[in-house]
Amino acid sequence: MAKLFDRITVNPEVCMGQPIIRGMRITVAFVLKLLASGMTHEETLKAYPELEKEDILQVIEYAAWLAGEYHRPIHAYAE
Repeated sequence: MAKLFDRITVNPEVCMGQPIIRGMRITVAFVLKLLASGMTHEETLKAYPELEKEDILQVIEYAAWLAGEYHRPIHAYAE
């Protein structure tokens, strides 16, 4: 059974079809980059009050699901 991500949508007319949160023009990738840069959940919610805690949690869950679904090797480059 497929995982239900009810807060993440894809619309070819919005943000060039990237996964977005609840139809807003806030992409999953953008929120992940904020978190990866060191912003806490609370700081992210304060900076983007249209987001909800559940949005952030689902973004992380979605990223984890994607990481498990697709295998893309990371190539090591010789120095």
